[in-house]
Amino acid sequence: MKYNALKGVHDIFPPDIHLWQKVEQTARDIFSVYGFQELRAPIIEATDVFTRSIGETSDIVEKEMYTFNDKADRRITLRPEGTAPVVRCYVENHLYNLPSPQKYFYSGPMFRYERPQSGRFRQFYQIGAEAFGVGGPKIDAEILSMLKLFFERLGLKELNFQINSIGCDKCRPDYRKALLDFFSDRLEGLCQDCKRRYDINPLRILDCKVEACIKLKDGAPYVTDFLCGECREHFNALQSFLNLLDVPYVINPNMVRGLDYYTRTTFEVTCEHLGSQNAVAAGGRYDKLVQEFGGPPTPAIGFAAGMERLTTLLKLSSIEKVPSPKVFIAILGTTAEKESLAIATRLREEGIWTELGYAGNSLKSQLRRADKLSAEYVFIIGDDEITAGKLKWKKLSDGNQGEMLFTDIYDFLK
Repeated sequence: MKYNALKGVHDIFPPDIHLWQKVEQTARDIFSVYGFQELRAPIIEATDVFTRSIGETSDIVEKEMYTFNDKADRRITLRPEGTAPVVRCYVENHLYNLPSPQKYFYSGPMFRYERPQSGRFRQFYQIGAEAFGVGGPKIDAEILSMLKLFFERLGLKELNFQINSIGCDKCRPDYRKALLDFFSDRLEGLCQDCKRRYDINPLRILDCKVEACIKLKDGAPYVTDFLCGECREHFNALQSFLNLLDVPYVINPNMVRGLDYYTRTTFEVTCEHLGSQNAVAAGGRYDKLVQEFGGPPTPAIGFAAGMERLTTLLKLSSIEKVPSPKVFIAILGTTAEKESLAIATRLREEGIWTELGYAGNSLKSQLRRADKLSAEYVFIIGDDEITAGKLKWKKLSDGNQGEMLFTDIYDFLK
């Protein structure tokens, strides 16, 4: 019987895995110099962790979560996003008792049951970061600056940084009323989901991707016109810091983000080369969420970046060279096979990627394999070479070749 991967999931293997490793290592390098330490939360949580934080009427909770009862009849959910588990961990383990800010990053799979399409999967991977304990806009700007440096180190260009402020509990009720008034005579033209959102959370209508709703929201009031004094001061200071740090940005007053926990700053990083699914990273503030999870009042901000979309951009840029062996040892004869194994072991102990030919393969087939592996050098060792104490070498990139003593191998490679 032939088995296939489930719809909406995908395998990751060489050479693509090297791009993933590049992204992950670059994230570790950049995030760590900003003081973010790794946190690993489980991929399963009690369902309430997500319904409470994301919002029971959100598309994720209503339609997309992988939820099931375990053997103890508890409601369990495969995590659809990374912030809620980190907040749960932060509160449960009393991490708020540590000096502020506490900064963490994570990576791993997320799960949502939605229609698979380019750049969107049912099991997908994210790298994210969360910072707790600072309410001022300086840390917002630091995080956006960190993202900019992260993308630059990956060699990614033509990215657009979009920012907005969606206000707080003080100013959002006035904006909510303005949205209700605006959409009241457009209600019949909205999709079924947005008709429901109209009564529960009209801000979500602005985040709808249905074409009819996109047209109907044209001319909707901007949230930035309803900000209270504190939120406006926060947003203006954020822009000042971004200008100081040379982070290019545009203000997108229609960007509200699709999760209930956001307050004040929201942002997205997009790329036009990705088509309709063009968000590479997104995030914002969630200053009330820690308290809703039973912790003390704690301002917080975070983001997540999609691994699939980042690696797609790396492929399109064609700037990342796939790793390849430094040495391929082609062997001829039984004695040469033993000597080659010993040499390969010593080279590997020195951190040199070395591949071996195997008995029964012709020299031609071994050289063909070395070429497919894009090895830098081929060493040819036969019984005659063992007797003479010299091996033949060839550099595949330019065809240079020669002989050298076995005792000179390590100096040659250095």
